[in-house]
Amino acid sequence: MIVVKVGGSAGIDYDAVCADLARRWKAGEKLILVHGGSGETNRVAEALGHPPRFVTSPSGYTSRFTDRQTLEIFEMVYCGKMNKGIVERLQRLGVNAVGLSGLDGRIFEGRHKDSVRIVEDGKTKILRGDHTGTVEKVNTDLIDLLLAGGYLPVLTPPASSYEGVAINVDGDRAAAALAVALKADALLLLSNVPGLLRAYPDESSLIREIPAADVESYLEFAQDRMKKKVLGAAEAVQGGVRRVIFGDARAGEPVSAALGGAGTVVS
Repeated sequence: MIVVKVGGSAGIDYDAVCADLARRWKAGEKLILVHGGSGETNRVAEALGHPPRFVTSPSGYTSRFTDRQTLEIFEMVYCGKMNKGIVERLQRLGVNAVGLSGLDGRIFEGRHKDSVRIVEDGKTKILRGDHTGTVEKVNTDLIDLLLAGGYLPVLTPPASSYEGVAINVDGDRAAAALAVALKADALLLLSNVPGLLRAYPDESSLIREIPAADVESYLEFAQDRMKKKVLGAAEAVQGGVRRVIFGDARAGEPVSAALGGAGTVVS
């Protein structure tokens, strides 16, 4: 079982990712795809006159502030355009993919955080009306049913709160929780960089290996959204996933390249 997470930033080649997945799926591998959609969500939000607001937590993590209107735009893009675009690509390649959000069947479940602490202009503030959370529980029954039926699941945030409210969750950490729950052999976190860079954005500074017991010490090299990927990798290996690979989704055969050791390998 391999869980593949592909991000939503500029430069990602979804055709290449899907073509590679299709080849491996037809060869008999069990795969699940989790995807993002941040870049397109930002574009659509700007076009709709409700531009994104990104906030930084006291611990230095950057995330999207998700009020109700933002959540609705997020769902429109992630569950609609991005999810169905990927499912269509896979269907055209002969793979019977099924696209679902973490809200469907409560695949991803967690606690709703209505307020968030942020640092702005050097001051710590509390923002209310947030629709975010963290995946604390993965309900695998629906996933198992799809896999047993020969379908390739294509999953995306949002998740469900315990009260059934849609919540924006980090896709990398959701994929990590999924990989742990399914006892996956590997988790691939594919984005628009070749892996974790020691001196971002210098791609020649790629860190090729990270010892599983030492993942969190590499957080200092992670910039912006890469911090969540490193955190997700730490959670995955702590949960028993044997290998986590930060790979490049911009061209070629991204899944096969990552599984072959290209990128940053955590093991």
